[in-house]
Amino acid sequence: QLLEAKENLSLAQTRHTLQLQQAKAQMNNMVPKKQFEQLQISLREEQCKAQQLHRQAEQTRRQLVRTQEEHERLLRAAVEQAEGLEHNLSSAEAVLAERAAQLKDAQAQLSKNRMLIEDLREENRGFAMALQVAELKQKSTEEKNQLLEEQASALKQLIGKITPASLS
Repeated sequence: QLLEAKENLSLAQTRHTLQLQQAKAQMNNMVPKKQFEQLQISLREEQCKAQQLHRQAEQTRRQLVRTQEEHERLLRAAVEQAEGLEHNLSSAEAVLAERAAQLKDAQAQLSKNRMLIEDLREENRGFAMALQVAELKQKSTEEKNQLLEEQASALKQLIGKITPASLS
């Protein structure tokens, strides 16, 4: 029994030595309490920073979503405005085409009117010349009439003088 007890003791001592070595090895691997506390503080600080960064990232994401929505709204408004401008432009082009056709017609009418005016001027020149000729003929006729009236008056006077003498 003593031998058995010695063996058990020896075995227990060996186990204890082994456990002690393991404990020493673990202690060598362990961090000192002060350093552990500092590491815990650093870990908490890093966790706070990580949470703050996460909040900032979430705010940035929301802001980006709002910005994207605003850009999409502005893009839709710009597209609608561009469509309106295209419509206005096509309307203006149609009006301009109509005005151009009207101006072309008016220019053709103006050319015709100019030709008519030129024809009328030519006719007026002819009428003016004919009027001058007619005035000259009238003047000549009036002069002849004056001469004839003077001759008629002279003849009357002559007849007036001849008639009493022939009657007596």
